[in-house]
Amino acid sequence: MHRLFIALFTLTLTTPSIAETIRIPVGHQGQAETPMPSRGQSKASVLERFGLADQEHPAVGKPPISRWDYRTFSVYFEDKHVINSVRHHQRSSPPQQEVPQ
Repeated sequence: MHRLFIALFTLTLTTPSIAETIRIPVGHQGQAETPMPSRGQSKASVLERFGLADQEHPAVGKPPISRWDYRTFSVYFEDKHVINSVRHHQRSSPPQQEVPQ
């Protein structure tokens, strides 16, 4: 039993490690030049500059956190001020595959 353990241990140390690197393309996160609200802005100023949101999610938790969803981004508010703005994921078009004829 002891010899089997030593043989297996030796084989694991001498076996070369093989790894394959897989690259997965990631879609870009919206257009970089898309204007978004900045941290600290009030709800009133966001409403004035960007208009009504497509969807408004009610506040939850303590402190109250709410979210407004626009077409290309979402805005997170703590009470009445922006704490973060996030661009929506924009799927990149898949590469065209040639069709055999």
